[in-house]
Amino acid sequence: MREDSNSRLVYSTETGRLCPSCGKPVKGCTCKKKKGGSAVPAAKPDGIVRVLRETKGRKGKGMSLVTGVPGSEADLKGLAKELKQLCGTGGSVKNGIIEIQGDHRDKLVEALKARGFSVKKAGG
Repeated sequence: MREDSNSRLVYSTETGRLCPSCGKPVKGCTCKKKKGGSAVPAAKPDGIVRVLRETKGRKGKGMSLVTGVPGSEADLKGLAKELKQLCGTGGSVKNGIIEIQGDHRDKLVEALKARGFSVKKAGG
């Protein structure tokens, strides 16, 4: 095997696949955990519900995200269902964030204010 500065070990018969960043076995690697999964900011515990638009990882398709909503997972799913019906579109709840397909920020802000939440439009 040729030793270049561009070559690196990607598999070992002893440990299996290796992380390209740190060179440790993938099962024991902590690089992915440190990087985080989403570009959406974590919900700040300040009592303000934030409504933002994101297109990352969706091939340019926009999605309205609602973060910082207090309540249990069941409460979030119920609220998400009402918001999806209001906007006439699909969506889901992932990691405490309500995702609504399309750019419906104005409708969502008004609907959440009517429910008594303190709401801010975040992002562009």
